[in-house]
This record gives sequence, structure tokens and C-alpha cells, in this order.
Amino acid sequence: MTSLQTSHLIFIFLFPPPSPNHTHPHHTMMDAPPLPASSTTTPSMRQYLFLIRLQILTPLSLLLNIASLLLCSFIAEPNISAIARTHPTSITPQTSVLAGYVGAVWVAQIGYCVLLVGARKEETKRAMTQGVGLSLMGANVVMAGWGVAWILQQFLLATILLGLLILFLLFSNLSLLIYHPPTRSRPLDTALIHAPLRFFLILPMSILFPLCLFLTLHLTYHPTPSGPPQNYADWHATPGFLVVFFTNLFSLVVIVVRRDVVWCVAAMWVCMGVWSSAPKPAGVYITEITYTVLHPLGLVVSMVYMWMRGRQEVRRGPVVLEGDEHPGLHGNGHGHGERPAAVAAGV
Repeated sequence: MTSLQTSHLIFIFLFPPPSPNHTHPHHTMMDAPPLPASSTTTPSMRQYLFLIRLQILTPLSLLLNIASLLLCSFIAEPNISAIARTHPTSITPQTSVLAGYVGAVWVAQIGYCVLLVGARKEETKRAMTQGVGLSLMGANVVMAGWGVAWILQQFLLATILLGLLILFLLFSNLSLLIYHPPTRSRPLDTALIHAPLRFFLILPMSILFPLCLFLTLHLTYHPTPSGPPQNYADWHATPGFLVVFFTNLFSLVVIVVRRDVVWCVAAMWVCMGVWSSAPKPAGVYITEITYTVLHPLGLVVSMVYMWMRGRQEVRRGPVVLEGDEHPGLHGNGHGHGERPAAVAAGV
């Protein structure tokens, strides 16, 4: 036997040919008929697959948001608070107050993620997939990037990121409000979907974006040991007053028109964060304290007005317009309480 024949026998022993009665499991899977395309293109199946993606990506984005801001607050040097002290403005808030606000946003989003995993009602699933979608995930990623841009003192980049954050959250809030409005029949949707998204939106729109814009435009001052700048003009008090006045005016209009409790709490929280950070120009300080009182007052007045209006409508009853007594409006031309003869005869 030659060496070539010996090598051929060894190869056959190590790698025997498959028997005709034996089929490799991989061949069985490959030869199996594919799933029909219609099973993955139906609206219900697409919503189910998209919901699974959201159940994975949304909690991961929240963890990224939490990890980034915690690292930028406690590990990085200088941290978020140190940057705010180094570049003070006339609207710089108390960082500890805003830290509590951000913590409340995280807690609310944890509740959203729990509802996202345990949702059973189709209306709730549609609100999460079609109303919120990937917007919240994108908002969390952008917020994580903002923390990094802030500690690197890249204020223009931080301003752009906050603009994207507002667009993400504004889109999801408007989509929920128009196509999936809150109802009393689904209180969990209101508490764990609408409220967290609205609460998250108010933070960058009311204070973070204006603050980063001030830093980008160099509307800052160099603090003296006593606190405020030596020259009052260096405080840029007028831009600060205009920002806090109009942002709070917008919030007040929303609170009064929609009787929005979540917006009221968030706007008050931001106001307290600004006026609790001393020193402040008189225009900014007085405006923030005034709106801290006006926001809940406007909410209560609006609720009382709607309650009294509802009671008046109940007392007044249906309005009878002139001409409503025409017999043609009642019983096909017959008077009140009359019945046609054919009906009375049982025909």
C-alpha cells in the first residue's frame, strides 16, 4: 500500500461521508420552508417587534443617561457644579435643586420602563410605540452627551445638544397630546407616560437651554469675593430678566389653559432653583419669586373657574332655542307624547 492510499484511508476514517438516512441538523434548518413574509409585515407584528426593541433600548439609554451625569457630577474634575460656579450668569440656578429635579426625571422614567415591560392594554402599547417611540431613547442619549460637553466646557456643542433634546421631547409630547391624549380611564398612562415626558421637557426648555446659550454668547461675569460683579452692567441683567419673564409667562399660559399640574410643579421647581442661587439681579430675583406664586395660583383659579362653569351649565339645563317647539321636530310631525295611529294599532 502506497503512502497516498494510506493517507486517503486515514482521511476517510476521520471524515466519513454522511449516510443517506442521516441529515445534518443544520441542513434540516436550512431546508425548512421560510416563514411567510406576511407574518412579519402585518401591523400587529411590526408593533410587537418595535415594542420589544423599545423594551431593550429605552432602559439602556436611561442607564447611559444616569451613568454619564453621575460621572460628570462626582468623578470628573471639574464637575458640573464647578463649571457652573466658574462661569456664573444672571440665570444660573442652584445645582443641588436641579439635581433633585433630574433625580425626579430618572425616577419617573424608571416607572415608564416598568410600564413599558408590563403593558397589557393595546392603547398603552400604541401610546408607547407610536406616541413616544424612539424619541425618549434619543433624548436620554443626547442628555448623556450634554453632560460630557458641559464638563469639557464645549458650550456651543452643549447648546446644540440641548436644542436636539428639546426637539426629541417636543415631538413625543405633541404626538402623545394629539394622537394619544390622557384619559381618566387609563390613569397609569397619564402618570407613567405623559407626566415623565412633560416633566423631562420643561427642564431643558425653561433653564438648561437658555443657560447654555448665555455661556455660548459669553453673557457671564467674573464674580468678586462678595458674590456679584463690581459693575452692574457686567451682570447682563436685562437678558436674564427677559429670559425668565417670557419662559415663565409661557409656562403660566400652559398651566392656566390646560390646568396642567405637572407643568405647574416643574415650573415652580425651576423658579425655586433660580432664585435660591444668590446673588441675582433684582429683575431676575423678583420675577422668579413672583412666578413661583403665580403658577399655583393660576392653576387653582383655572380649576375653580371650570368647576363653577360646569355647575352653571348643569343648573341651566339644555338651552331651548326659538323654533324648537315646532311639531315637526317631535315624533315626525306629531305633538309631544302623541303616537301615530298605525303604531298605536300595532301595525
